[in-house]
Amino acid sequence: MEHVAELTQVSHRYGATAALSEVSLQIPAGCMVGLIGPDGVGKSTLLGLIAGVRKQQAGRICVLGQDIGSARVRSELGARIAYMPQGLGRNLYPTLSVRENLDFFGRLFGQKAEERRARIAMLTEATGLAPFLDRPAGKLSGGMKQKLSLCSALIHDPDLLILDEPTTGVDPLSRRQFWDLIDRIRQHLGDMSVLVATAYMEEAERFDWLAAMNDGAVIASGSPAEIRAQSASATLEEAFIKLLPGGPEEAGVTLRPRVAAPDAVPAIEATGLTKRFGDFTAVDDVSFTIPEGEIFGFLGSNGCGKSTTMKMLTGLLEPSAGRSKLFGEELASSDMQARQRIGYMSQSFSLYGELTVRQNIELHAKLYHIPAARRAARVAEVIDEFDLHDVANAMPDDLPLGLRQRLQLAVATIHEPRILILDEPTSGVDPLARDGFWRKLISLSRDRGVTIFISTHFMNEAERCDRISLMHAGRVLEVGTPAEIVARREAATLEEAFIGVLEHELPPDPANTDLPMAPVEAEAPGAIERAFTRLWAYTWRETLELVRDPIRMFFALMGPVILMLTMGFGISFDVDKLSFAVNDQDKSPESRRLIEAFSSIRQFERLDDFSTMAELDRRMGEGGLTLALEFPDGLGKALHQGEEVPELSIWIDGAMPFRAETTRGYALGLLNQAAQTMAAERGEDSNTTLSIQSRFLYNQAFKSAYAMVPSMLMVILMLIPAIMSAISVVREKETGTIANFRSTPVRRVEFLVGKQLPYVLVSWIAFWLLIALALYVFGLPLTGSLPALALLALPFVLATTGFGQVMSSFTRTQVSAVFATAVISIIPAVNFSGLIMPVSTLAPGARLVGLSFPGAWFQPASVGTFLKGFGLADMAGTLVVLIAFGFAYLGLAVLALRKQEP
Repeated sequence: MEHVAELTQVSHRYGATAALSEVSLQIPAGCMVGLIGPDGVGKSTLLGLIAGVRKQQAGRICVLGQDIGSARVRSELGARIAYMPQGLGRNLYPTLSVRENLDFFGRLFGQKAEERRARIAMLTEATGLAPFLDRPAGKLSGGMKQKLSLCSALIHDPDLLILDEPTTGVDPLSRRQFWDLIDRIRQHLGDMSVLVATAYMEEAERFDWLAAMNDGAVIASGSPAEIRAQSASATLEEAFIKLLPGGPEEAGVTLRPRVAAPDAVPAIEATGLTKRFGDFTAVDDVSFTIPEGEIFGFLGSNGCGKSTTMKMLTGLLEPSAGRSKLFGEELASSDMQARQRIGYMSQSFSLYGELTVRQNIELHAKLYHIPAARRAARVAEVIDEFDLHDVANAMPDDLPLGLRQRLQLAVATIHEPRILILDEPTSGVDPLARDGFWRKLISLSRDRGVTIFISTHFMNEAERCDRISLMHAGRVLEVGTPAEIVARREAATLEEAFIGVLEHELPPDPANTDLPMAPVEAEAPGAIERAFTRLWAYTWRETLELVRDPIRMFFALMGPVILMLTMGFGISFDVDKLSFAVNDQDKSPESRRLIEAFSSIRQFERLDDFSTMAELDRRMGEGGLTLALEFPDGLGKALHQGEEVPELSIWIDGAMPFRAETTRGYALGLLNQAAQTMAAERGEDSNTTLSIQSRFLYNQAFKSAYAMVPSMLMVILMLIPAIMSAISVVREKETGTIANFRSTPVRRVEFLVGKQLPYVLVSWIAFWLLIALALYVFGLPLTGSLPALALLALPFVLATTGFGQVMSSFTRTQVSAVFATAVISIIPAVNFSGLIMPVSTLAPGARLVGLSFPGAWFQPASVGTFLKGFGLADMAGTLVVLIAFGFAYLGLAVLALRKQEP
């Protein structure tokens, strides 16, 4: 096979933005191929299309000799392609160990246990990860995460390995080890093709073939030597910049000499800075001095404490020991005045995606208390200075990375600080944008005297600094000019000096360079076995993550318990301790007997009497009274004689209609009962009152809890399982691990069912906890079959978790998934399921809405089991309906879930 991939007239758009424009490219097979180009030119889009994780819009793409426009072909090629998405360790699961991550990826390709063990042993020995098999991926260094991601991609011996900027943000030693490992693996595994997008030109120099891209098109291709020859350049970075439109005019960065003031107070002084997080020492006794106006580079291995040191110097973190000074003054974390002199730019983009470029700048101008009279002019100056006119009204998320970083620098300088602290500001930015960024930094330093403290992994950037420090494991190992450090280490380049420092501090790389890496021979499992293995991979992994996340597990099990307690006790239609007061103008034995009828039962509580209507209005208006009785003079006489219908006045607080109606019923019942008793004592048959005696079936005690708790069981099992299930899918989108589903042979139904099963089990356990609360805390009677209700609960939670997965298909963030699922599930569960009114009494439209959700079917069965003696025969029809809901929601989720990105 001559070409591993062939693209013909391929175009791709994101709305109005063209990512690729009629790209035609033949990528040679069996070699290392690199894609180089500025940010936002379509490299990641092109890799995603070749990997099959992005939906093809126009043109034709053949990969490994087959047209991937067919879903069947993409499914077959999934076992022959490995794809690592952009972002360090983004395809890994941080709570899973090295072994568990690799075992999960092996399961995704349907491998049997013996094959997985053999492959994991071979790959971890070859990469030096064998001593760390039980370490969680989240606790690995950047270089080790790279190796684990690579092992995950190679677990199935792919023919094509696709790497999207795999070394962005990684220190030079880890980068070198990574590419040496790739070379060694390719030697052992034969003709595996590797396709890489990279922002590091020194990496691209070692590739066999390159394609340079700009503005969605390929502008040059060939070997590195051929591309250098096209532009008569000494280095690939120089050649690449010359190939870009406007590149030759903007190429080059010159570090002008700094004029030092001999008696000036140092801008930054750090003395013995130390930061501990529990038993872990992130920064250990760091000391340095930076004069005003100097560009000071902070270099070090991943996780060595650079960012922590920077946060201590900005006051964002309080040191555990040591002190720091800014222009001779002590810095404390609460010193807001000192922060006014600092501009800080974090490693990741930290501005507001909901605001435009101009609005972000204006907001920070206000946050830094720039006077209102000066604010508009300063915003205009910054937009002009950083050349942001054309994008001033654009949203930051729509900008290329280079422009976003320029915006962050503009915001960091809006208040004209004397010190700039920049944490890897150019990570992932293309060379042309980096050069422009550095020209601005040099201008700030030399023209305005701004002190710049910057961390970077680019050696050519480090060479532009006045001085640099080399840091590892929380300690500063070297400080000096780049030339001084190169000379002290007797190295040819700064990169060699840096790597030499780290290698001296680190133990030897445990990677086994002599281990033969041959494909593992194993008996291929059948199609059904592979499908079950893939499904079980997600069930097993989701269960591990759930068990190891105490917050999610607490929410899944104790959330229902807390809701049941608060709703069961807090939502009650029982009416007790109704406050009442009396104005007894009659003072007769009959009026006292009527008052005694009220005060002798628990539903009423007597307060002080009232005497005037003004007093009654005041007390009832303040909420102090629910009921007021006024007995006129002559009431007792009228009752005793029985010659006329006696009259009395009742006032009821009607602010809450349900409570008021219940109060009215109680009061009229008591008064009628008392009147009848008096008439019977006189031997008379009273026709002056109407006696209505109510009897209640199934809930003779007429306690709200007897009706509310079984109904709340339905509401809780509708709400929490749906939210948990929705979050489990959306979290994959947010973290980027959804790429594992899209780039492997996993089918949609396998992915969804695999992720759903742990939450079905946890929700069913929560059901039993709620039953225990109902029986032993609320004291509900159980008149029906509990096993039948438990059987019914299984398809119910299967349906509710399926509903959550349907919601996850339409949401992109965990916050939106929680809100959407909660709102859409709780409204029918409360209003149309029989909780407030029986479904049979609802209007036709409302009844149809209620019956369209599983809650309206489960609620009568839950209430019936506790109060009406329901058994399995009474719930058989409901059981069938709930099973149908489960399959229907699963089908909708499968249809809505995208195997490819748009």
